[in-house]
Amino acid sequence: MTNKVVVIYSGGMDSFTVLNRALQDGKEVYALTFDYGQRHVKEIEYASNVCKSLKVNHKIIDISAINQLLAGSSLTDDIEIPEGHYEAESMKSTVVPNRNMILLSLAVGYAVSTGASQVYYGAHSGDHAIYPDCRPEFVMKMNDVCKIANYESVEIFSPYLTVSKSDILTDGLKMNLKYDQTWTCYNGREKACGQCGACQERLEAFSDNKITDPIDYE
Repeated sequence: MTNKVVVIYSGGMDSFTVLNRALQDGKEVYALTFDYGQRHVKEIEYASNVCKSLKVNHKIIDISAINQLLAGSSLTDDIEIPEGHYEAESMKSTVVPNRNMILLSLAVGYAVSTGASQVYYGAHSGDHAIYPDCRPEFVMKMNDVCKIANYESVEIFSPYLTVSKSDILTDGLKMNLKYDQTWTCYNGREKACGQCGACQERLEAFSDNKITDPIDYE
């Protein structure tokens, strides 16, 4: 098996940990960041800065034209970002239709073209309640398809699929990662809002690990 892997890297704390996990595993990493027309580009800027500092091969791909087809999400449309925990029904407005199938398909195509054998992807158990395309059954079936979709078999690898964001942070802290290099908030203001589901889950993870989040909150 080739040592090359593609990492879908948003710039958030989960994919930041996945990126570094791949590097720790000795992989030759090709990081891939998608601009799909999300409300702000702060995550993308964080992703770019991290990849430059790590000297990781990094592509930022503009696929924002797909928003003509994917209406109805508060992450891409003119809909207010809900406040509250991911378990709340209101957080379903943050679902972007079929997003991860699209991103994984593009990443697999890139993996084939670069000779990479795996696509690393940061789904975790905290996503399962709201995001259908982060659930184990979706990942397993996408994996099955991606092994036969090309002459070259590509594995979808989700190292944190069955664990929580707190567990992801625990692993990252063991790797001595600096989480001020990540952006999680769904709002793109100067400071994180602390109220959206993404912020609340992040803050819970830091609280569970008994340390203070290094980024600033409003």
